[in-house]
Amino acid sequence: MSQELDYLSRRFAAGRLSRREFLGRATALGVSATFANSLLAGAAKAQTPKRGGILKAGIVGGAATDTLDPAKFIELMSYFGKCWGEFLVALTGDGGLENRLAEEIGSSKDAKVWTFKIRQDVEFHNGKTVTAEDVVATLERHSNKESQSGALGILAGIGSVKADGRDVVVTLKEPNAELPYLMADYHLVIQPNGGKDNPAEGISAGPYKVTVNEPGVRHGGERFANFWQSDKMGFADQVEIVAINDTTARVSALQGGQVHMINKVETKVVDLIQRVPNLKVEALSGPGHYCFNMFCDTAPFDNADLRMALKLAVDRQEMVDKILRGYGTVGNDFPINAAYPLFPEGIEQRAFDPDKAKFHYQKSGHSGPILLRASEVAFAGAVDAAQLFQQSAAKAGIAIEVKREPGDGYWSEVWNKQPFCAANWRGRATQGWMYSTTYLSTAPWNDTHFFNERFDKLLIQALGELDQDKRENLYREMAVIVRDEGGTIVPMFNQFIDAISDQLGGYVGRVDSLMNGYALTQCWLEA
Repeated sequence: MSQELDYLSRRFAAGRLSRREFLGRATALGVSATFANSLLAGAAKAQTPKRGGILKAGIVGGAATDTLDPAKFIELMSYFGKCWGEFLVALTGDGGLENRLAEEIGSSKDAKVWTFKIRQDVEFHNGKTVTAEDVVATLERHSNKESQSGALGILAGIGSVKADGRDVVVTLKEPNAELPYLMADYHLVIQPNGGKDNPAEGISAGPYKVTVNEPGVRHGGERFANFWQSDKMGFADQVEIVAINDTTARVSALQGGQVHMINKVETKVVDLIQRVPNLKVEALSGPGHYCFNMFCDTAPFDNADLRMALKLAVDRQEMVDKILRGYGTVGNDFPINAAYPLFPEGIEQRAFDPDKAKFHYQKSGHSGPILLRASEVAFAGAVDAAQLFQQSAAKAGIAIEVKREPGDGYWSEVWNKQPFCAANWRGRATQGWMYSTTYLSTAPWNDTHFFNERFDKLLIQALGELDQDKRENLYREMAVIVRDEGGTIVPMFNQFIDAISDQLGGYVGRVDSLMNGYALTQCWLEA
C-alpha cells in the first residue's frame, strides 16, 4: 500500500491528481482522512517546482541518422520531440487524454466527423501564432505517403481536413471512435505550415527551443520565454539529451552525476542501482513489449510453417526469468496485453514445445541456419535474449545464427530493413492505435510485412464500432489472426525501468518510459 500512496502523492504534487481524487483513492486504500491530509501537505511541500539549471537525460537509441523532422522520429528523437514540440493532445498517467493545443474536441454521433478547437494566442518559437491552418497542414503532411511519416498508418483513414476559424474539422473515410488518442502520437508535432516548408527546422510551440542538434551525440534546448503553459512545464533553464547506447556507460553517467535520469535500465543492474544512496529505480508496467520480427513476404519467413516453428521454439518463461528477472510477463505473439482496454481474455497461451516446433520446421522444408540480428538498442538484453532463443530452438533441431549489430544505425539499417531482427514497441494507448501503426497493410511501420485483407477489414470495422462488446470481439479475432498468421514473435511484455537521481524533483510514473517522454519538461532540479 505504501508504494501506491507514494505514487498518488507524487501525482498530486505534480498537479496530475486533484485533492478530491487523492483523498478518494487514499480512502479506498483504507487510509484515514487525517493521515491522507498529512500526506498531501508533505507532498505539496516536498514537490514544489524549482526553476533553473540544466536538466540532463541519458537515452538509448541515438544514431547519426537522427533528424528533427517529426515524421521520421525513432527512439531517442521521440523523447527530444517532447521537449520542443507541442501536440493537439497528450496522454495522461492513467491512459486518458489531456488537451494541449486542442482546447475542445467534439465529434458527430457516428464518430466520422471530428472537430478540434485550437487555443488562441499560442506562439511558435519563431514568433508566429499557432493557427488552425498550421494544424491542418501538419495533418496533411503526415497523411501524405511522400512524407514517409511514422504516423501515416494511423492517419490513413482521413478523408479530408479543413480549417474553419479556430476549428480543425477532420472528416474520416470510416468512423473512428479512437481518433483523439491518435493525435497524441509523438510524430504529430504541430509545426508552422505543418512543416511543409522545412520539417527539420525544429520549430514548434513546446517549452524549449532547439539549440543543440548533434545526431547520435546530444540534443538540447533552452527555455522558451513565451511558452503558453510555463506554470506547469519547462522548469529547467536548459534541457539536454545525451545519446548513451551502452548500458554500463549509461548507468555510470547517472551515478557520476553527468545525467539526472536514464531509460531502459537492464534488469541485471537494477539491484546495483538500488544500492546507490542517491539513485532510485522507477519500474512501471504497461503495454511495452519485446519482439523478434520476421518479414512474412521474404524467404524463408514467407512459409507459415517456418514462422510457426520459430514461435513454438521460444522458451518464453525462461526469457522472462533470465532477461526481465521478474520485471515483466510472458507474451503470446500479438502486441496486446492487459494494459489495454478491451483486452481479449481467454486466448490460449502459446508455450515452448520443441516437438511441435520440429514438426512445423520439417514441414516447412527449410534447412540450414536462420540469421537473427540483434543489438542492445533493440531492447535491454536483446543480444542475450537472442542467444537464449538460439539455445531453445536448437532443442527443436532449428539452427539460429545470432549476429550482434552495432547500436548506431540499427533503427535505420536493420529494423524494418532486415527480414529477422530484434525490436521493441513501447505500445500505444489503444488497440486500434497499436494495430494501425504496425499491422495494417498500408502502415509504413509494418515491420513484419504483414498483409492480411481480413485483418484490415476487421480493424476498420473495430475503429468505427461504438458498441464496446462488439469491438472487443473484433479485437479478439484480430489478435488470433496476428498470433497464428503474423510474423511477430512476442516472447515478453516488459516493464519500463528508468533510474533517476535524487536531484530530480517531480518525477511521476506514467504510461511510458520517463513519464511518457515528458520527464525533461515536467521535472526540475532540487539542488
